[in-house]
Amino acid sequence: MTVSIKEDAYLDEKKTIADTEKVEQVTQEYDEDTRALEKRLVRKLDMTLMPVVWVLYFFNYMDRNNIAQAKLNSFEKDLGLKGNQFNVAVSILNVGYVLMQLPSNMILTKVRPSIYIPACAMLWSCVSAATSGVHNYGGLIGVRFVLGIVEAPFWPGAFYMLSSWYTRKELALRTAVLYSGLVLATAFSGLVAAGVFAGLDGVRGLAGWKWLFIIEGAASFFAAIVSMFILPDFPESTSGSGRWLFNEAEKKLAVDRIARDRVSAPQVDESIMHGLKLAVSDYRTWVFSLMLCANHSAYGFNNFFPSIVKGFNLGSRTITLVCTAPPYLVGTVVSFAIAFSSDRNKERGFHISVPLCVAAAGFIITVSTLNVPARYFASFLYIGGCFGSNAIVYTWAASTLNQTPAKRACATAIVNIMSQMGNIYSPYFFRPQDAPRYIPAMLLMMSFSIISIVTCMVMKTLLRKANNNLLKKEEETGIKAVLYPL
Repeated sequence: MTVSIKEDAYLDEKKTIADTEKVEQVTQEYDEDTRALEKRLVRKLDMTLMPVVWVLYFFNYMDRNNIAQAKLNSFEKDLGLKGNQFNVAVSILNVGYVLMQLPSNMILTKVRPSIYIPACAMLWSCVSAATSGVHNYGGLIGVRFVLGIVEAPFWPGAFYMLSSWYTRKELALRTAVLYSGLVLATAFSGLVAAGVFAGLDGVRGLAGWKWLFIIEGAASFFAAIVSMFILPDFPESTSGSGRWLFNEAEKKLAVDRIARDRVSAPQVDESIMHGLKLAVSDYRTWVFSLMLCANHSAYGFNNFFPSIVKGFNLGSRTITLVCTAPPYLVGTVVSFAIAFSSDRNKERGFHISVPLCVAAAGFIITVSTLNVPARYFASFLYIGGCFGSNAIVYTWAASTLNQTPAKRACATAIVNIMSQMGNIYSPYFFRPQDAPRYIPAMLLMMSFSIISIVTCMVMKTLLRKANNNLLKKEEETGIKAVLYPL
């Protein structure tokens, strides 16, 4: 009898072990299948969503920034610009940009991005091309203000789209890829302008700068039309290219993995107005806003870089425009490297502050010497440092303020709106009487680099404390916490 009981117990134990091994094997197979499915999903996104938003952002910034190249043609003379009127024309675009961003992101959560974003791109293409038809300062101000309004939906909308499809560990590199559209647009706009001014200036009675606006506006419009057929909507949508691009298993996984990726938080009302309330009441929204505003102020040189390079007296107008490209090309490589390292190490704070220290060093070198090679080298430092850190700030903000999709949409729009304040006032750093060295501007941009570094370290400290609280709750409840990225 005793032997029989022991045998039964032994058999039950063997059966339990076998069942456990079977469950573990099934779980392992399931995880492998899920990982394979996730890789396929991300690969499809990288081949459709990313190229579309990159191309649109490339033209978005090229259409906005071509005024910097036009300044080296007969732009100011033809329009009769005097004093700081060019600075006002640069600044006024950002006023329109600020006014439209938050309403646009709130609208975006309720409409089809595959129609809304390309439609905005078509509008800004037409408005940018219309700059070629202005004849005076008043007309330029009107066109630039409207251009800011119609361009405003793109960056926060595109970034919100990326954060709706990619997880936090994937987002920094993709944001850097997207942000490289800005850097490369700035680089290639100088090369394009050099070709246009050399070959089309005066053709059919039009100045080179007019041809520049027309050609780039037409190319942008064409890209917008194509994007309408490729851009997917949100993961849960049944419209757009997602209908043929993703199968049902991929759609379900796309929704589930973003839901799992949110920082731990109680279930709340997910309406857009409640999301706005959550975003406004979260003090971290405003810390990120200050951080990014200071960062944007630090790269106030962007619309004046051709004028800065002109001050180096490197040669003709064509040589000057060509020489504006290398620092931005290097900045693109630096941005990718920083973003790759940030994703790989799952770290944000030092990947923002260290590049900004390099940027500050570049500004210091520019102020400290008259040596042209040293000042040109310094431009590589401050361009690489500013642009390398900027994309990581956006990523950090989106992955921190992501408790609900509505909050993420509103918070990222608020952060981006506040950052535009730096773009509104930074053009006034570059006073005509300070050319060609612009020493006060360089000192101001160095100061804002330092402010951004300080806010970055403050945020890192605050989030470390928040993570400790989440870990304590995990110990109490037994529910695994999703932590804030540091």
